[in-house]
Amino acid sequence: MKNIIIGFFISCGLFAVKAPQVNTIDHITNAYINVKNSLAADNAPLAKSRAGILLSELSAQPGKELLPAQQKVLAKYADQLKFDARHISETDKIDHQREHFESLSKNMYALVSALKINKQTLYQQYCPMKKAYWLSESEEIRNPYYGSKMLECGDVKITLKPAVN
Repeated sequence: MKNIIIGFFISCGLFAVKAPQVNTIDHITNAYINVKNSLAADNAPLAKSRAGILLSELSAQPGKELLPAQQKVLAKYADQLKFDARHISETDKIDHQREHFESLSKNMYALVSALKINKQTLYQQYCPMKKAYWLSESEEIRNPYYGSKMLECGDVKITLKPAVN
């Protein structure tokens, strides 16, 4: 019986070691992507709501699983990301949301490309009409700056491959 109990605890310990780490940067990235998709769909109320989720992810003391140098990188961009997410979450005016999305996108790219821990492939895309970038989960262009007016305007500039575990 004692061996069974010891075996059980050892198994639990091995399981805990092998359990995947929660990557809060992926949560932040997914929340950002949801804001982008809402803007591309010309849906200001949904962008407002999803920006609120992004703000919550950014405010929940993210990055505890990061190494100290990575935490420093996150801290460098966190305030500006929160600023833009807050502004997007406080208005239903899509033009104002898109203004802040430009800065949000610039800082998200800087964060994700510096950390190199994303679990999914991301694409930095560019709108030549707006002269602005954004991140996407797909190579397919869905322009968040012009939505249905110019949904397919843009091209992929950089591919950020997923981190190797």
